[in-house]
Amino acid sequence: MVMKMAQLPIAPVTRLVRNAGAERVSEEASAALVEILEAEGEKIAKKAVSLAKHAGRKTVKKEDIEEAMQ
Repeated sequence: MVMKMAQLPIAPVTRLVRNAGAERVSEEASAALVEILEAEGEKIAKKAVSLAKHAGRKTVKKEDIEEAMQ
């Protein structure tokens, strides 16, 4: 299994968890959330690209992202 390098930085994700009420956040917890957010973000992005192509556009718009999340 090939591990790819995370594209999202861990620090903002750690802040996100702290803002949700955690006093302390382990590095492993932040790394796990980064993996989940990246995977879900990629799914949404792929669907948004498909929607843009279906509409005859090369540019992904805000509306494509919003529709992809439905």
